[in-house]
Amino acid sequence: MKTYQGDTAIMDSATSNSVPGVSLDIDDIQSGALHPRPAPYVGRFFFLRVDDRHAGRALLRWLLPAIGGGLPGADPNQDAWVAVAFTYQGLRALGVPQDSLDSFPLAFQQGMAARADVIGDTGESDPAHWEPPFGSPDVHIVLSALSPDGARLENALKRALAAQKELPGVEVIWQHEVHQLPTGRTNFGFRDGISYPSIEGSGIPGSNPRETPVKAGEFILGYPDETGNLPPMPRPEVLGRNGTYLALRKLHTKVAAWRQYLRANTSSPEEETLLGAKMIGRWPSGAPLTLSPEHDDAALGADPRRNNDFLYRKDDDRGFKCPASAHIRRVNPRDSTIVGEARLHRIIRRGTSYGPPLPEGVLEDDGADRGLIGVFVCAHLDRQFEFIKSEWVNDGNFIGYPGEKDPVAGHHDGTGSVTIPERPIRRRLRNLPSFVVTRGGEYCFLPGLRALRWLAELEN
Repeated sequence: MKTYQGDTAIMDSATSNSVPGVSLDIDDIQSGALHPRPAPYVGRFFFLRVDDRHAGRALLRWLLPAIGGGLPGADPNQDAWVAVAFTYQGLRALGVPQDSLDSFPLAFQQGMAARADVIGDTGESDPAHWEPPFGSPDVHIVLSALSPDGARLENALKRALAAQKELPGVEVIWQHEVHQLPTGRTNFGFRDGISYPSIEGSGIPGSNPRETPVKAGEFILGYPDETGNLPPMPRPEVLGRNGTYLALRKLHTKVAAWRQYLRANTSSPEEETLLGAKMIGRWPSGAPLTLSPEHDDAALGADPRRNNDFLYRKDDDRGFKCPASAHIRRVNPRDSTIVGEARLHRIIRRGTSYGPPLPEGVLEDDGADRGLIGVFVCAHLDRQFEFIKSEWVNDGNFIGYPGEKDPVAGHHDGTGSVTIPERPIRRRLRNLPSFVVTRGGEYCFLPGLRALRWLAELEN
């Protein structure tokens, strides 16, 4: 078993981000929780319904050899991983005892659809408009796989797909392919997957060398979090320890509307690019405005040693470089002067693109479904994911802009606004439409490997 104990690690891949006195049972944590996304990548998500608990447990026994734990290999681009998670209804379908089910947090028990008002899934994003089977009691198991190429993806999924075919009591009710776009960017045209936290004791360095490692208990159950306490953990301990929660979301992106808005509020292609960067917080290359406020810098955007090496308070406290309302600054304020403590609300974000890109320069919607399958990892669904959505994305009070929402991810109705600090007079954009629409979402529990074996061996 590989165990990390601060700076003294019992394997060579420990890094200076480990902190003395902290030990993670790293081999028991599904690698999908901490595994960096490969680049390029292809992947697939599956939803399964369990009609027979014994067949569901048999499926887990089949899957266990394909689900890895521990740290990824030295080169994540040479790897592939499979992860398995469960909704509350899925754990019930597997026959988890009621006292264990009752020990899960309320948000997880209720499910994402029931929390729509909390997280701002209203209007077009209301669960009434979600793609089936999202939000239904039929989603029990979420199976995902990511790999650098299709051949390795199929190999990683081979065992899982063979098992499902042999078990008539388990049905695949939804599947979705994801892939890196040819540009290497999101459908909006910006490089993604740059920022991720350093997790105390994990041995995995974060992308920002200025960030103090975040307590492991913010992401993995069974360890102290930033408050110094252990997060509430499902019972029995074998089920909860080394697990985590996932907020999985299918997000449709209105790329044509985004381009139209930028065009309508600028007078040149250069101004369009700058306005888009001001709303995102980075240039298309991934270069952060905080480090390159005047122009895009492709070399900076491509350099993982520099493209996330910044804070806000010292370099840009008033937001003249990167506006306080910019998307990346809202969802991760770092050391910004805000109401509250940002470190209590950090999450691990894994975003993967789907659908064909809208051709460059096209301003009319072609009707294709394109967007992001987002997976947000945290130990506290309410304090982390839901807080970010309700207070940071859909409310501007914490940065001193009451009534304003995230200009990119916020749910607008055509009357939204965003403030961009400029000298001598700040600029305020109005009549923002929604650029992102929720097509579905689920709250899932990603157990540790021992917990998976416990679930597979239930006898009731």
